[in-house]
Amino acid sequence: MRTAMLAILALSAASVATVAGSSPAAAYEYPYCLQGRGIGIPGDCSYSSYDQCMASASGRALYCNVNPRVAFGQQQRRMRVYRDY
Repeated sequence: MRTAMLAILALSAASVATVAGSSPAAAYEYPYCLQGRGIGIPGDCSYSSYDQCMASASGRALYCNVNPRVAFGQQQRRMRVYRDY
């Protein structure tokens, strides 16, 4: 009985630590995007340096460009409200 209680206590402590320690993923915009045929625009924007992007583009007929979301910032769009009169 004692070992069963210790097992339950250990399992509940592990589950509480897992839930308490997890945090939501943070969105991060990387400054360089891999672009080209078949990838589209803005492309694969997961490169923190131009050299990383060029190494991934090498031999694939792709090119690297600045991430437009980083270059121009996240512009907020204003929605026009049309009222029913």
